[in-house]
Amino acid sequence: MEISFYHIAKEQFTRILGLLLLVLCMHLSASAQPPDKIYTVKDGKMYIELSRDIPVAELDSFINLHELHDLFLKEFLLKNIPDSLVKRGWEIEKNARKYIAISKPLFSTVDLNNLVEQIIFTGKDPSIDAMFPSENSNIVYGTNRFKNKLPFDVKDSLVTFYLRNNQKARQVMLAGSFNGWSTDNLPMLKTDSGWIANVKLSPGKYWYKFIADGDWMVDNDNRQNENDGQGNTNSVFFKANHVFKLAGHTNAKKVYIAGKFNDWREKELLMNKTADGWELPLYLAEGTHTYRFIADGRWFEDAANPDRLPNEYGEYNSVIRLGKPYVFVLNGFNDAQKVWLTGSFNGWRKDELLMTKTPDGWMLPYNIGAGNYEYRFVVDGKEMTDPDNPVFTARNRADGNSWLVIAPNHTFCLKGYQQAKAVYLAGGFNSFSPDKLLMKKTEEGWECNVHLSIGKHLYKFVVDGEWIRDPENPLWEDNEFHTGDSVIWKER
Repeated sequence: MEISFYHIAKEQFTRILGLLLLVLCMHLSASAQPPDKIYTVKDGKMYIELSRDIPVAELDSFINLHELHDLFLKEFLLKNIPDSLVKRGWEIEKNARKYIAISKPLFSTVDLNNLVEQIIFTGKDPSIDAMFPSENSNIVYGTNRFKNKLPFDVKDSLVTFYLRNNQKARQVMLAGSFNGWSTDNLPMLKTDSGWIANVKLSPGKYWYKFIADGDWMVDNDNRQNENDGQGNTNSVFFKANHVFKLAGHTNAKKVYIAGKFNDWREKELLMNKTADGWELPLYLAEGTHTYRFIADGRWFEDAANPDRLPNEYGEYNSVIRLGKPYVFVLNGFNDAQKVWLTGSFNGWRKDELLMTKTPDGWMLPYNIGAGNYEYRFVVDGKEMTDPDNPVFTARNRADGNSWLVIAPNHTFCLKGYQQAKAVYLAGGFNSFSPDKLLMKKTEEGWECNVHLSIGKHLYKFVVDGEWIRDPENPLWEDNEFHTGDSVIWKER
């Protein structure tokens, strides 16, 4: 409860502070003592205000930040030469002894199919990683669902966020997980049909909201909203990293795509019809993804994709591989006829991942994203753990699975308890299993490396069968047994 209150209070304080700063800026712009610099949207115009006393280094930083090199602001501010400004459509509103103010009307019509070329980006460059990047997330896939408007225009890394209508608003800001929920560094530009803002994003999942004249709002035209676990509802946007395409089948009424990433749900991912076929942009996490198309109820593989794996029906599933492959190796067993790899990453299928024989044993490169995994080898029908991997998920190797952590980013430590026979780590990341994640004994106690996705995680230690909270962590919350779980928040 303390954590939730803290984060809610923090967000409310940030919003209130943003509003106070906005009011303060409006007051200062109307006073006799102007601020050093302003670049904002005002009365349907792009508006710049600069103090004549602004230091040259600060002026250079302002010009670089907003990419205003072609305006020759220095010449106007220091030498009173406005030629370049006027030629580019700017109007001089104030040319006083202490400050200058210039403005330019926003374009009144916008080609929504080509927003990136026409937009003027006025905020700071928020080119930062996603709130839920593919290498650090439990999110497997995502797609966008809008109503009343087309999906946001995307060109390479540029995404044009679009708020429909709200023409009476004097100022609209865009805030989200991509800019730290800043209330003042992404002003949106007014058009004849709403407001737009250009943001540079890498593939991933993002939360966002609009701020119209200080009022926070979700995107009512976005069908996907989500609670962040701290009492706030946000709109969700996925920046796709793969476009599934199916040529032909133009006579089909509906075409879907289904795969391991969405548990093969048949009527969830409806593809969009194009002039020569069908397509659907998706965000997919790093890993190996099997899939098939479904046209009017008929399932079939992607004929344009030669990469495929056998399925349980004697047919094949098409495959998309993203990220870097991890090479699984089993040394020895040269007399074996077939060796298969099976694990939590492929639903424990035992007839899908056939390993390749080498002079020293067997190997298989397999694309797998950051996370915690269990696996086994199947040697001529007999299952076994990895003999070269000392970490397994039970007290006895024969009873467990080999444990693999890709990109470990957190080490759980329990000090003391040197006399304990076995200590296990249990948490939401392994379904609170009391006997799967055996911790390693050290000189100071016990430890275990894992990969944690961004966000909140609950956990406990199991010492010789006794469940205990982390004595070194003061953060905890109650559970259904009223014994409490330790809490850790994993940030970027």
